Amino acid sequence: MKKTLLAIFLVLGSVILIMWLISPVRPVAWSPDPDNGLTGVYTPNDGLFERDSVGIQQQFLVDVGKGPEDIVIGEDGYLYTGYDDGRIVRALVADLLAAYSNSSITSNAQNSLSGGIAFEEFANTQGRPLGLRFDAAGNLIVADAVKGILSIDKQRNIRVLVDEYEGKKLLFVDHLDIANDGTIWFSDASTRFDMLNFVYDFLEASSTGRLLSYNPTTGETRLRMDNLFFANGVAVGPNDEFVLINETGKAKIHRLWLQGDKAGSRDIFIEQLPAMPDNLYFKDGIFWVSLVTLRDPLVEGLAQNPFLRRLIGGVPKSLLKASSHYGFVIGVTPEGDVIQNLQSAKGYQSITTAIEFQGHLFLGSLDNSSIAVIKID
Repeated sequence: MKKTLLAIFLVLGSVILIMWLISPVRPVAWSPDPDNGLTGVYTPNDGLFERDSVGIQQQFLVDVGKGPEDIVIGEDGYLYTGYDDGRIVRALVADLLAAYSNSSITSNAQNSLSGGIAFEEFANTQGRPLGLRFDAAGNLIVADAVKGILSIDKQRNIRVLVDEYEGKKLLFVDHLDIANDGTIWFSDASTRFDMLNFVYDFLEASSTGRLLSYNPTTGETRLRMDNLFFANGVAVGPNDEFVLINETGKAKIHRLWLQGDKAGSRDIFIEQLPAMPDNLYFKDGIFWVSLVTLRDPLVEGLAQNPFLRRLIGGVPKSLLKASSHYGFVIGVTPEGDVIQNLQSAKGYQSITTAIEFQGHLFLGSLDNSSIAVIKID
């Protein structure tokens, strides 16, 4: 009996040692903000659904390729999105809205519809396009997780603008926005792990994310904010007064002031979000914040246990997945007041972007193979 127990302990000890040694993460202890859950201005609802004539909930989905992480609508009338295979595709937004308007909202097993819209390939970055915005000259500026910040002109020529900082390659360029003066503000999610290994960044919690800016006139890249736990969505505020950046790992949004007496200082724009913010988009006085997944009490409960998180890092990566799937988008004023709260516990989930156009929201997702279109008040 004693020999059997000893053998069991030796096997378990060996497994723990192996997991510890092969784990790529070097976790640090951290303290999450309180999570008040879906209460107050975040009260649960089905705002990401519409209802047909008999009250059945529906969503209008348009089949695209895998992982339409971000969306942008250009002055040329096209909606652009990027896939996980490097392709950037486009379709006329008028066709999308026409398909939406002409669709017969009827029930099916998925509570969704397919628009049947054909997307054409615009370019292929040979990387992973995550953020898309147009500059004043009509160039499509791309935050590519693999290639860096790219510029694609109207002739579809691709040029690398930024792929390193201080002699080191940017490991995980995530999102961007462009100020009125042409400055490109972008996030580098992590200096420890690339996109293929992003789950390890959440286990490690080493907060190596950064906000940077690129001046297209001088070619200068500057570090503007660091020590962020997975730097993500970026949006420049009204009149270039400030820039916002999402800190996904800590469920908060930071603000860096660019003008006025506060210029150069930073503060918290929103904190204690009930879910983890992904991309940001500003239009007509509203910041649209996509919240990709609800906060996980189990994950945050391990914040003060680096030892256990290192062991978990030795588990096959395929087993380390998000624990919840939920549809969640909020609209926030420049003053930080939540004035739109759109949710769905089913249907289109894991939303990474929300773009407003002509009274509609176009939703993208890192995990889905479709984009969603909903009408908003």
